[in-house]
Amino acid sequence: MERYDLIILGGGAAAFAAATEADRLGLKTAMVNGGLPMGGKCVNVGCVPSKHLLALGKALRHPVHPAFQSVGPATPAFDFGKAMVEKDALVLGLREQNYRQVLGSFGNVKWFEGRGTFSSSNVVKVNGRELEGDKILIATGCSTYAPPFEGLKETGFLTHIEALSLKNLPSSLIVFGVGPLGLEFSQIYSRMGAHVTVVARGKRVLKTQEPEISEALRGYLEEEGIEIVTEARVVRVAKINGGKTVTVETPEGQRTLTTENILAATGERGNIEGLGLERIGVATVDDSYIRVDEFLQTNVPHIYAAGDVVGQKCLETVAAKQGKIAVENAFNGGKRKIDFHSLPHAVFTDPEAAGVGMTEERYMAAYGTCNCRTVPLDRVPRAVAVRDTRGLVKMVAHHETGQVMGVHILAPCASEMIHEATLAVKMGLTVDDLIDTVHVFPTYSEAIKMAAQAFRRDISNMSCCVE
Repeated sequence: MERYDLIILGGGAAAFAAATEADRLGLKTAMVNGGLPMGGKCVNVGCVPSKHLLALGKALRHPVHPAFQSVGPATPAFDFGKAMVEKDALVLGLREQNYRQVLGSFGNVKWFEGRGTFSSSNVVKVNGRELEGDKILIATGCSTYAPPFEGLKETGFLTHIEALSLKNLPSSLIVFGVGPLGLEFSQIYSRMGAHVTVVARGKRVLKTQEPEISEALRGYLEEEGIEIVTEARVVRVAKINGGKTVTVETPEGQRTLTTENILAATGERGNIEGLGLERIGVATVDDSYIRVDEFLQTNVPHIYAAGDVVGQKCLETVAAKQGKIAVENAFNGGKRKIDFHSLPHAVFTDPEAAGVGMTEERYMAAYGTCNCRTVPLDRVPRAVAVRDTRGLVKMVAHHETGQVMGVHILAPCASEMIHEATLAVKMGLTVDDLIDTVHVFPTYSEAIKMAAQAFRRDISNMSCCVE
């Protein structure tokens, strides 16, 4: 039996961050991966390929709808097959550069390709070999699950993984889900030329975002031709004449939607099946995620878990941070944990949505009062100058101290703008600190300063030179 200081189950962001820290500490480490290819979800079927295709969608749409009167519309040529080949080449290149080469640089980490299962609480079996570990980290990620709609499995559907490997562009697509995954893929395929209909049980898209952002983003997507059907209960899914139908019940009555294909983007579950957790007594949450404490330790003391498999925040950055922290806590007796209050997030639609800290609803629940300001981008000189005023910035500040408690952005570059706000929330800065900070003019980021100024003055009658 081969013995290791640490066995890592998984090969994605959490696993590689953990392996990097373990190698730095000189720990003899085994990485066992039987899921997605090396690099996990982000590089293979998540962040990298989807953001590449979203950028491709921008390149297709913006020439057709120029922002300037002096520029005439033009329709770019588009080859779906070549787009998929280009995407695959990008993935292969980054997998090699950021993962395979990195693995080769480790002096203390050995890679095992294959599904790892627990023989006992300290022993993992992979391809007939038994590995013994003093500490074990489960970082097996998560997968999309199918909603329990009548007829869906029999009819057939895509997950985002299959949607990234289609050989032909579907003429039409129904998307279940109005979270980040559903909306991003809706915009990708709509801009490529598919007729996209989004179906949601709830009343609004991106329900965890501020209502103003949800409402505005829905309007922008609908202006592009994406049909969004909310408050829709799926009655059944069926095959018909080579296509597929989805029957929904809405407040206006029952509708039957016809489509070539269906994408399910309704949620994810941790990859825990087949690990043998029940054999060693590792506790789970609703048989979907591994239960950990705030220090990423399971109820079995020498076993930790990190990343999407714990289901806290399914983000690549969180997974990586958790992987490193888990190793530190396991081997250095640390008590490190993630500050979720100052954790930024982003949705890469066009325009993008991003946020950090408390929403107005959460602040109201905690303090019983509201102290928020919202600045539409048509007040921001840069947005006006470049003819793209889609969006807004909403800031939540403490009603007594003026400390920045949350910032929420809808803008063409919200994912870039959010980092100033993240530092403000993380470091406990006030709106006056932001006002006192000189910003480059003209930039979209000035909207954050203007939101802070709105707590101190009427910005509807304000020169762009005001400090």
